Amino acid sequence: MKGFLRNNGLSITFLALFIISLIAQVYFGLQEYNKELIEDGGAAVTLSQYFTSGHFVESTFENWESEFLQMGLFVVLTIFLKEKGSSESKKFDGTDEVDRQPDSTKAGAPWPVKKGGFILKLYKNSLTYALLLLFVISFILHFYGSLADENTQNQLKGKALTSASEYLTDSRFWFESFQNWQSEFLSVFAIVALSIYLRQYGSSQSKPVDAPHEETGE
Repeated sequence: MKGFLRNNGLSITFLALFIISLIAQVYFGLQEYNKELIEDGGAAVTLSQYFTSGHFVESTFENWESEFLQMGLFVVLTIFLKEKGSSESKKFDGTDEVDRQPDSTKAGAPWPVKKGGFILKLYKNSLTYALLLLFVISFILHFYGSLADENTQNQLKGKALTSASEYLTDSRFWFESFQNWQSEFLSVFAIVALSIYLRQYGSSQSKPVDAPHEETGE
């Protein structure tokens, strides 16, 4: 167990933080949703009902959507684009290890590398495919949840329900998306630019403390 925790400390910590944050989101989200329902003349919902409500689905997946979009684009764009001095960029001089062609004879190479062919071609870009697929799934669920929440409000106010085609061009849906996207793009810009001049001793996301500002990469 000790070895498992040591070998997976970063992922375990962030998974635990995610679970704690999600529980807190549900706890306060249920209170907020019921407050809105009662104010609009509706009835409060139970916890199980809240999990299938548009309010929960929309608020959860609009955030996941922006995270996966940010990470997917960052992975793709760092293939082609560079930032001199940033620890998040590939080097300007020489060849980076990530650009080396896979060697099927290397000890411990993943099975898709040994398999070769189409499987290897898919595996070579699997991180990007996975992140963008998660983005698409989150985008669809965000749209579904946002539409469901919109129609819940319409019902409480005695208005006509909004169709999916109508809501696809609705300002609320795109406002929800872009307010999250812009914050994610800003956070990437911040780590790329700040890592040129600022350091964090011991972090893999920083250059060595004594590294020149113009030095790119770790």
